[in-house]
Amino acid sequence: MGRLADKNIHITGGNGEIAVAAAQDFDRDAVRVAVKLDHVTRTYRRHKFEVRALDDVSLTIQTEGFVAIMGPSGSGKTTLLNLVAGIDHATSGSVMVGEEEITTMNERELAAWRARHIGLVFQFYNLIPVLTAFENVELPLLLTHLSKAERKTHVDSALKAVGLADRLQHYPRQLSGGQEQRVAIARAIVTDPTIIVADEPTGDLDAKSAEEILLLLTQLSHQFHKTIVMVTHDPRSERFVDTVFRLDKGVFVGAQKGGGVSDQANGPVQPPE
Repeated sequence: MGRLADKNIHITGGNGEIAVAAAQDFDRDAVRVAVKLDHVTRTYRRHKFEVRALDDVSLTIQTEGFVAIMGPSGSGKTTLLNLVAGIDHATSGSVMVGEEEITTMNERELAAWRARHIGLVFQFYNLIPVLTAFENVELPLLLTHLSKAERKTHVDSALKAVGLADRLQHYPRQLSGGQEQRVAIARAIVTDPTIIVADEPTGDLDAKSAEEILLLLTQLSHQFHKTIVMVTHDPRSERFVDTVFRLDKGVFVGAQKGGGVSDQANGPVQPPE
């Protein structure tokens, strides 16, 4: 994906903190299109019936953008997100992420590709209750060749980036819902993925916490130069994203410019109250 060089990955926080991990670096300047779907269809068999979750969808997402996929329930939003993340396979058509055609990869290749390039954020956080915030964020790094000291530097940087530097040893039960989602976002960015995919990240939060998470994602997109693809029902998200893509009954019906909140997004990430 893009040009790969034998360098270190750099994760840079809003205040200039840099964490270094031994891995391959993705040259983001080489690729301006992050995701391209070309005539993508995804069908499922249910008994005697064929369900067409996506129907001939073509769209392009630019690098370093924050985009929302919106539409009513059953419109194919999560199916599209799963295809972009390499969790599911298209029935037909092409899914390009960066310069890689992921629809031709087998399961083993996709697993390795996801580990390098995809950060996942879920609606219900998916934190392990018996692990601290630090340990939850560290989990993806246990699959790498990083030393303990390198993992600590990486985790500290990720938690600081989401405003939770003072919550490293807290367990999920000791955190608010908004703080739990921040830990989940730190876990998603700790490996410095190319793309962050978020499935209803504000769906389980109150209004204030939801706006804080949307602002945090905007800040990460701007400060970390990340491409963020988010599925959401939350109409507030339109004020924060760069572009809204709309689906209806599996069909891509159009895109519109979002509000692209920028004033606060360009400042350092603020810790939650």
